Amino acid sequence: MHRSLLLIPASKHIWKFVTLESQRHCSFTKLVGLSSINNRTTMPAEKRKATFVKMDNTKRQKLQAVKEGKRERVEGWLQDVVAEQQKEKKDLKFNKQRLRFLSQTQKIKQGSEGVVYWMNRDHRVQDNWALIYAQQLALEEKLPLHICFCLVVPQNSELATIRHFGFMLRGLEEVAKDCSALDIQFHLLQGSAGELLPGFVADWSFGAVVTDFSPLRTPLQWVEEVKKGLPSDIPFIQVDAHNVVPCWVASDKLEYSARTIRNKITKLLKEFLTEMPLVDKHPHTALRTAKPVDWAEALSSLEVDRTVEEVDWAKSGTAAGIAMLESFIDLRLKNFATQRNNPNSSAVSQLSPWIRFGANDWAQKTLKDHAKDPRPYVYTREQLEKAQTHDKLWNAAQYQMVIEGKMHGFLRMYWAKKILEWTSSPEGALSIAIYLNDRYELDGQDPNGFVGCMWSICGVHDQGWAERPIFGKIRYMNYKGCTRKFDVAQFERKYCPKDL
Repeated sequence: MHRSLLLIPASKHIWKFVTLESQRHCSFTKLVGLSSINNRTTMPAEKRKATFVKMDNTKRQKLQAVKEGKRERVEGWLQDVVAEQQKEKKDLKFNKQRLRFLSQTQKIKQGSEGVVYWMNRDHRVQDNWALIYAQQLALEEKLPLHICFCLVVPQNSELATIRHFGFMLRGLEEVAKDCSALDIQFHLLQGSAGELLPGFVADWSFGAVVTDFSPLRTPLQWVEEVKKGLPSDIPFIQVDAHNVVPCWVASDKLEYSARTIRNKITKLLKEFLTEMPLVDKHPHTALRTAKPVDWAEALSSLEVDRTVEEVDWAKSGTAAGIAMLESFIDLRLKNFATQRNNPNSSAVSQLSPWIRFGANDWAQKTLKDHAKDPRPYVYTREQLEKAQTHDKLWNAAQYQMVIEGKMHGFLRMYWAKKILEWTSSPEGALSIAIYLNDRYELDGQDPNGFVGCMWSICGVHDQGWAERPIFGKIRYMNYKGCTRKFDVAQFERKYCPKDL
């Protein structure tokens, strides 16, 4: 997980199990990226102990330590635990601070035939506050529940790749299957939301539209377009389903420092880090059903760049995400505390693809002041994209991103800061870093990616990055006064491109 990940979309019961495991190996703080949270914040020690004691033997066996190098638990245990926990989540309240009305009217239109959730950012059924609220609204009015997704491929965009769109569509296919089992109608609309959604709402006589929240420019523009197109008597409601603490509650001003916003978030965790109600089988059946989706046809007809291929290590969908979390708990968590900054060790969570789906005046001044500093090496975007620099370590990190759709978190800042060092301007460096991140990383085109690039290129760090050879083989990577070492040559041998 990236260092910039301040808020995470996860249900509390998932983290209970991760917390119990992490107590043996590392702090919960390091696992979730919230440096001001510790185990006491999530659950008092007495309560944790009591909870563990009360578990029956079956549950307790599931939480036993995993022997090094192999699993003791049967593969799939975490999915079973999640399913069991979800059965117990009844009559949980929805905190209405999680939503805001984008329309003047707040009353659902009488005589309507359903409520629709416009799924935009958060592609999942369970643990999705926007869908939870949409179902509760539909239940109050005794109306059918629908979900729609607007599939739009940017024209002539270098960022529209099969790696991203394939991962997204396969995940949506799982969403559609889950909806079918819950008697929720799923609609895949081909085109932009601003053009299609208002007409779709009118054709199906929906009485309210619920959507999720993204802070990025393009999704915000889509929301504005839909807002203008919807009739004035249709409530349009936005729910922050991605962040533990809703963005508009966490802070009411531009935040440029993790240090200041972290305390604000921590104070609100008791109120917002709660269990999530279950999205259950919907009791009100739709009179009209959604058009079946030919997922194979939708995938094959995508007009995207297919040279950036899909990757094998990350399968899309909630089930695959839970499986990856399970493998982290069972196999990698025990090494996380000591090996998380070693790119040669498999010790990190690798959850960013599933979690996926900025600079102040002083920063701008500093970058401008040093824009004309001498640069011994200057590379074009094409050279950087093809990993054609003098630095083998940087080339290896870039090549890993190209072929695997990921880069070890410890190298991301080194990678981005070198782009600033090797390009003619800060603007150019940021543009290239965002382009490469968004084109190749599975967790690209996401707020965390933008923050990561901005933090690396525009942020202030105690000592920055440094490297020095030790015996010609081991190099120490120095960041913020913390010295780490790993076998750079080993990483270079594995990833340094021979012919990219």
